[in-house]
Amino acid sequence: NLIKKCKCKHLANKTGATPATPFSAALSKPLLNIKNSVMAKEENGSKPVMNGRPTNKPADQQKNGKMEVGIADDQAKDFDFAKTEMKYDSTGMFHWTPARSIEDCILDRNQAAMTVLNGHVVVCLFADPDSPLIGLRNLVMPLRASNFHYHELKHVVIVGAVDYIRREWKTLQNLPKISVLNGSPLSRADLRAVNVNLCDMCVILSAKVPSNDDPTLADKEAILASLNIKAMTFDDTIGVLNQSSNAPDAMSPLGSPIVLHRKGSVYGSNVPMITELVNDSNVQFLDQDDDDDPDTELYLTQPFACGTAFAVSVLDSLMSTTYFNQNALTLIRSLITGGATPELEIILAEGAGLRGGYSTPDTLSHRDRCRVGQISLSDGPLATFGEGRKYQDLFVASLRNYGMLCIGLYRLRDAALTTVDATSKRYVITNPPFDFGLLPTDQVYVLLPFERKQSRFSFSETEV
Repeated sequence: NLIKKCKCKHLANKTGATPATPFSAALSKPLLNIKNSVMAKEENGSKPVMNGRPTNKPADQQKNGKMEVGIADDQAKDFDFAKTEMKYDSTGMFHWTPARSIEDCILDRNQAAMTVLNGHVVVCLFADPDSPLIGLRNLVMPLRASNFHYHELKHVVIVGAVDYIRREWKTLQNLPKISVLNGSPLSRADLRAVNVNLCDMCVILSAKVPSNDDPTLADKEAILASLNIKAMTFDDTIGVLNQSSNAPDAMSPLGSPIVLHRKGSVYGSNVPMITELVNDSNVQFLDQDDDDDPDTELYLTQPFACGTAFAVSVLDSLMSTTYFNQNALTLIRSLITGGATPELEIILAEGAGLRGGYSTPDTLSHRDRCRVGQISLSDGPLATFGEGRKYQDLFVASLRNYGMLCIGLYRLRDAALTTVDATSKRYVITNPPFDFGLLPTDQVYVLLPFERKQSRFSFSETEV
């Protein structure tokens, strides 16, 4: 009370003042240092402070692309925010990017053509502005799993009505490498602009509500788009860059080495494609050269065996499999969702969406999970097994030498034919017998372990 009344600033020079003890001196010195440092920062116009901690304004956060958060001092010693960026979501399961406006991701036809897309995924979407949401995030998220390195992520180009995609955009705005072309999947000009012949996969979806008058017409747009692409022809010189080890000038105009791209399909029938169907019976209209009986079950038809058709009824069988075999859920989740954690499922169920997080050792450990890949037997370290060896030899050697688990083959339908009538269609053989013979043209579905460094398989050999 006496101190408050006299407002003395020099207690040490006044008689009767309490002498400073070592404890009080040690306690006051850090407090004075903190106070002086805070006042100096405020006077110099540095970042605003709150409770002695620097904070960023929203404008600064957007400029820097980072978010400053307050953490305990003992954690701050081991964590450098200045050198850390948010690259993954808060669970570390998926790649993440700051929210982008859909206007920043919209391409017109000329911009798409100038981008020279290659090795990407084209999503052909039929939807009216008021069509029910189908959840495009569930399609894109597995392609953004964190067990892929960033350079391995395939660019996703959505071709459809922007008014509908804008309603879905809130769930897509934090996923990287997404572009939107405001057009029609039935427009050949739009399909050529996005280089559909150079894509790794073309997915055809429809969000329109089926008519009650004739349910068989529910798939008409998707089937027409599929047949339209198959009827197209392309110039085989577009987008193809040849690389020769002997060529001294094998450099791009920008001075970087030319990268060997996958050669585009000359005919639309060779474009990798998958079409979603509402009615199983409509699968008969997808392949013009398919002689299957219209009454054939879906899983026995050629489009389903070749992986070019997907029906909603398949989900029913997956649900039944999970009910009778709970262990199958782990494999199904890895194949379909790219992996998930209880924390992530709670976040998505509550509608919060993906949230960015810092790359801590705990979150980075979630990247260490297997992923699905395709390995060719025509070249690479597994080429010797395509020369008449058995599936059991490939299975054991892949698991023992490379830690890869083989789960099936992807074989050419006309592998035995050498005539011009042979097609490039392939079909899936899951879990072949141990004495099943292999061919040089076979491709193997494998579960690849995550590798933090460059993979022992080149990127051209591992296509997912």
